[in-house]
Amino acid sequence: MKKRLICIGTVVLLLLSTLAVFTASAVTPRSETLIVNFLSGPDWNPGGFNRWVGWANWDKGLQNILNEALWTVDYVTGEEINTLAKEAPIYNDDFTELTIKLREGIYWSDGIELTADDLVFTVQTLMANPGMYFHDAFNLFVDSVYKTDNYTVVFELSKANNRFHQHFVDRWGACYIMPKHIWKNVDDPLTYQFNPPVFTGPYALTDYDPAGAWYIYERRADWERSATGRIFGEPKPKYVQFVALGTDEKKVIAQSRHELDMTGLSPESLKVALKTESVRGYFPGGFPLGEIYHPCTIGGAFNSDAYPYSIKEVRWALILALDIVSISMSGYDGSIALAPFYAPATLANYQLFYEPLRSWAEEEFTLKVGDMDYHPFDSNISFRIAEAVEARGYPVPEDPAEIKKLFGYGWWKYAPEVAEQLLINQGFSKDSDGKWLLPDGSPWEIQILVNPPGGPADFVIADQWRRFGIEAEVQPTEGLQTLAINGEFVFSTGVWPIYEPLGGPDLYRSLNHYRSEYHTPIGEPAAGFHGRWSDPRLDEILDEMEVTDVNDPATTELTIEALKIVIEEMPGFPLASYPDFISWDTYYWTNYPGGENPYGVPHYHWPNLKFMLPFLEPTGNE
Repeated sequence: MKKRLICIGTVVLLLLSTLAVFTASAVTPRSETLIVNFLSGPDWNPGGFNRWVGWANWDKGLQNILNEALWTVDYVTGEEINTLAKEAPIYNDDFTELTIKLREGIYWSDGIELTADDLVFTVQTLMANPGMYFHDAFNLFVDSVYKTDNYTVVFELSKANNRFHQHFVDRWGACYIMPKHIWKNVDDPLTYQFNPPVFTGPYALTDYDPAGAWYIYERRADWERSATGRIFGEPKPKYVQFVALGTDEKKVIAQSRHELDMTGLSPESLKVALKTESVRGYFPGGFPLGEIYHPCTIGGAFNSDAYPYSIKEVRWALILALDIVSISMSGYDGSIALAPFYAPATLANYQLFYEPLRSWAEEEFTLKVGDMDYHPFDSNISFRIAEAVEARGYPVPEDPAEIKKLFGYGWWKYAPEVAEQLLINQGFSKDSDGKWLLPDGSPWEIQILVNPPGGPADFVIADQWRRFGIEAEVQPTEGLQTLAINGEFVFSTGVWPIYEPLGGPDLYRSLNHYRSEYHTPIGEPAAGFHGRWSDPRLDEILDEMEVTDVNDPATTELTIEALKIVIEEMPGFPLASYPDFISWDTYYWTNYPGGENPYGVPHYHWPNLKFMLPFLEPTGNE
């Protein structure tokens, strides 16, 4: 059979009606090519590969397959992968000195070996040039940086910092190393395009669209001299193409014609895509519809400096007025993993945090409601969601452990009568129409600030609060981020309840967002949590975490104690881990890291894509 070729220009121009114009070099053998969606494309600066300034689109292949960091987080396994670093960071006893040992035998894509000189040069360059990433952080903490041999670098820190190495840990963005032999000749590092890009990853750029709609990369002939190749083996696709296809409709059409292998879609569009026999979602069988073990947590945050949300009992009353089963089914068709404990509902976190916190929440944690100690947590909610899901005709496992794995470890009870008592105890009342009045007698109105057009849960939450007797209205606004950072809101689902962690077991990055020293009054930009909640008890735990080794089991114990404080106070409410609706076509490639075989991060736009490619299997279709 004649080998089938694909030209992205043909796909984009004739089938998907974009403005991209491709050259003849854009033709690659389809059976050897992985085609993925360019999430942030088209690229507004197509020729820019300078990863140390703010104008390079990271997911056009730059972070996905070209860059390699010192360490990379895999939130699925909970591991921190030694990538360019050959082992974990080495600190002295008081965390004022950091030693990094590099892998030997790693080469830049132009054939020059990576050495300690490159890492030292990178840090010194960033420190010397205001406006480059990590300039402020490095100048704040680095007294000196030097090599002790060709593969060992020492940082002398100006103050103790047991997490300084996390600047070099990749989840979505890290300090990458510059090839000194190229950058030492650059006059202005802030404007330098770094084209052609030279990195240590297993692929190299071969062509790109001047309009920024597509990029083509070819596997390096010396792929085994990349860290990815050294750790995981040979990436299977010889070519990887990133294409910006625009609307979901165009992506679905492309997948139905086997012209797009990996993309993300809306839930509705994914259901259409799944009608193509070779297309699958993260879970085989189509349920849950999305990838539900994401390291980000959706939900909402109260403004704890705005009355009456400054009152803990009021915040709890609003939470107990919500029916999470209805939110899950109406907003997400049941395809979410509940995350009540301010830690993402990932497989790794289930064991680290959810098991001990579930036991505490169920047996020990109570709210004072008048003279009653009320237990607000319900671990059976996940089973009620499972029943609702099964009633819609979706397959549900029989094993209770598998049900908890899919739907989470429970959430807070739907208890409007308890919520009512909490409010009455704070001086709230109802009018003759059953509408809640503030203690001063004025009507209680809540504007729910959301990113337009509003998320799946936003309107369900508003409807439930209205049923409870509060005038709640969803307010989409393009200016959400400005309003949020200045504290000009009362409740927002655009302000996530907890800052996203790196993705591994260390939640310090999330919890540190609540520090009292970051608290600013309404009207001033927030340096930390936009909801403006803080607690001195939490500050003390964070101080202790800063002088405890990240890998010490004591760090996990401290994290659990910190999470208990946040749960007690409820500055917002986490709903679930972010559901990501992945769509994979299996016509040319199989063995994606799906729910039945979650061997790694499944996202094509993440830096972990390069680690997935050695595990993909070609089908042999031409």
